Amino acid sequence: MLELWGGHECTVNRIGDAFFDQTVRSGHQQRIGDLALFAALGLKALRYPVLWERVSPDAPEVRDWSWSDERLAEIRRLGLRPIAGLLHHGSGPRYTDLLSDGFVAGLARHARAVAERYPWIEDWTPVNEPLTTARFSALYGHWYPHLSDERSFWLALLNEIEGTAAAMREIRRVNPQARLIQTEDLGQAYGTPPFAAEVAYQNQRRWISWDLLAGRVTPEHPLRARLDAFGLARRLDALADAPCPPDVLGVNFYPTSERFLDHRAELYPQWVAGTEGQFDMDAVRVLDPGPVGLEGLLTQAWARYNLPLAVTESHLNGSLDDQMRWGLDAWAMAGRLQARGVDVRAVTSWALLGSFDWNSLLTRQAGFYEPGAFDVSGGAPRATELADMLTHLGSGGDAADWVRSHPALEVPGWWRGDGRLTLPPYRWLDAAGP
Repeated sequence: MLELWGGHECTVNRIGDAFFDQTVRSGHQQRIGDLALFAALGLKALRYPVLWERVSPDAPEVRDWSWSDERLAEIRRLGLRPIAGLLHHGSGPRYTDLLSDGFVAGLARHARAVAERYPWIEDWTPVNEPLTTARFSALYGHWYPHLSDERSFWLALLNEIEGTAAAMREIRRVNPQARLIQTEDLGQAYGTPPFAAEVAYQNQRRWISWDLLAGRVTPEHPLRARLDAFGLARRLDALADAPCPPDVLGVNFYPTSERFLDHRAELYPQWVAGTEGQFDMDAVRVLDPGPVGLEGLLTQAWARYNLPLAVTESHLNGSLDDQMRWGLDAWAMAGRLQARGVDVRAVTSWALLGSFDWNSLLTRQAGFYEPGAFDVSGGAPRATELADMLTHLGSGGDAADWVRSHPALEVPGWWRGDGRLTLPPYRWLDAAGP
């Protein structure tokens, strides 16, 4: 049976010397009662932060467990399985960063301390979305340490992957049954013919976190020569010799996850071109037919790895009806794949309390808020109809029954309708391909 999981947006990212903490901004920091609201949805598991930056912000061996002790005890009392996160889009506390020589060992020490404190936790995500975090921090320069070159990007990613493997080794010394649930934002790239090579590269790169953990980046891997050119062969060989494959592949998926690279400047008169003159668009707004979407991506991941899957983030910034449509789409896709023999374990309602300033990729605190299953814009969490829908699904209710009782949901979400195309449609099957 498909499980319903959940999680509140818990990112702690750094911009310069400032740390942005979504748990504080949502008010969850002060509201232990939120956990009972989460449990009442019928969740089986809850992605939950025991983040390095929050436990040991000032010195590696000075740890404050008070908040985590209280929250994790309550999660356990409520009968939820926590999936403990140790780094969520962060670069670690102030005394380290993604390129620090001490990053891997420091994360491993934190993991061991957390496991010893909570030996009953079985599910872990040491680093959320390593590829995305490395891109935003060391390739695009959005987040600390604000670098923008390819070598720094690969070094950051390898530190995250080696840190994940080292963290799991330490955790399993405490609890040999511990499972790695490795999340990544899985999209697909498309583009016009001038960007065919870049599209092909990005479509190989999107798998790299899982490939590295699974020990697949051997000399035969299509990206191996590119990484070897940066002097990384020894580290790649070490990962291949001692793989740490995920127990569950966590697929995070949003309307913006699939990208379209376009060279046609005349279509974007008010845009600034990115690298090599490319305009980077939401693929769902351009492609005809539409991009492969979540169902196609889950199918690809299953064919590539044959490992259990979970949708570990599913969220839409939009109207309440579209939020429900998006959630129902993910639930229905996962159910169809299960029926075809694909081992999909769960769908996760992410950002249960909404999120702040993701429209700027967390580069500034402007107060832009998008609600989730609960709306905290008034201070206290207010359950939305999305929460009611999740309660229906989490209790074993049929999705079709919910749609029948909400006729507006019979209308497809914008990502399926004609209104999704904001530019002249591009027939990608006749051009560059995926």
